[in-house]
Amino acid sequence: MTQGGRFNGFGLYLLGGKPVFHYNLVGVVRYTVAGPEKLAPGKHVIMLDFKYDGGLGKGSTATILVDDKEVARGRIERTIPFRMSLDETLDIGEDTGTPVSEDYHIPFKFTGRLNRVGVRLTDSPLSPEDEEQIRRAKAAVALGQ
Repeated sequence: MTQGGRFNGFGLYLLGGKPVFHYNLVGVVRYTVAGPEKLAPGKHVIMLDFKYDGGLGKGSTATILVDDKEVARGRIERTIPFRMSLDETLDIGEDTGTPVSEDYHIPFKFTGRLNRVGVRLTDSPLSPEDEEQIRRAKAAVALGQ
């Protein structure tokens, strides 16, 4: 699963049989969290727990679980504060735009079988300072700055 591409975005995928989460912060900083071992053949449940610190552009802890067992954990120090991408898509089973990570080449099709993909979003409240940053950014866009 990827959202975004070469210039910003994230992906959760298998690379060489190992689960990988890659976060691309506008092509400037890239964070990778990867399981150390290839998955055994057969059915697995792969989950990414992205515990966001809250606020604009704040960090997160990314944890990869395979069959309810933690296999990797890493820190994402900063995140994209606004839009992920205007010209890339959310892709499941292949990456149809530019690659989120330089570790693979598109279309990077998954050759196994995906039985189900789920995404669960939870709220992360913004502070008054974050709300003010958003208001100022919207005003600057409206003024063409």
